[in-house]
Amino acid sequence: MAHVHLEDGSLTLLWVLIWSAVAAGLISIALYRQGRGQISTRKLAIASMCVAVGFAAFQIEIPVFGGVHLNLTPLMGILVGPALGSLCVLTINVFSAAIGHGGWSMIGANTLVNMVEVFLGFYAYRLLRRYAKVERFYSGFGAAAIALTVSALVAVAIVSISEIQGSTQTRAQTMTNMVVLAIANIVTGLFEGVVTGYIVSFLGRVRPDLIEESAPARIEGLEDRTEVAADV
Repeated sequence: MAHVHLEDGSLTLLWVLIWSAVAAGLISIALYRQGRGQISTRKLAIASMCVAVGFAAFQIEIPVFGGVHLNLTPLMGILVGPALGSLCVLTINVFSAAIGHGGWSMIGANTLVNMVEVFLGFYAYRLLRRYAKVERFYSGFGAAAIALTVSALVAVAIVSISEIQGSTQTRAQTMTNMVVLAIANIVTGLFEGVVTGYIVSFLGRVRPDLIEESAPARIEGLEDRTEVAADV
């Protein structure tokens, strides 16, 4: 999914500092929000699980469209919220850079992209589930699809605005070439949306307390006919 897979030196130092500063500012806000209240042991355990699973998912390449991977970041947002989810994706990007999955200088840009996914995943799911009263599966699918579509466009914008060092292409040419990659990411995002929908649907049946922050465990008069059976 949307991830800036560029090596160190691809962007100028100025743009590396700009994206890192923006990411640091947003992470500071996330830390401030988390610091205002006590984080439960259960929520920390869920966040740790999200980091472990998310890091593993980042490294598994699907051999289509030249190689893509799932992020599961919208799901992280649904499970732990946008603030703690932002800290999760920062950790994942640091670990990923340590093994060469994107350069160290890309941590800021990639954290921004993934924070968009976490933020939109949480609030889109809440909107669809709590206010539009959409079934869990379709809420999870819609939230992931929306989040990953927007993040793909954000990744294109970051690379196009920054420009790649040594490239003779203009910003407009870079953006045009990046659109193809964005389309591949959006298509893959639909698949991840299905995966997210089934996971959320399953959790809603067996552990609804895990997603209570995003939406009520049960909405009166709404049946999740498409949810996964508890014994799957």
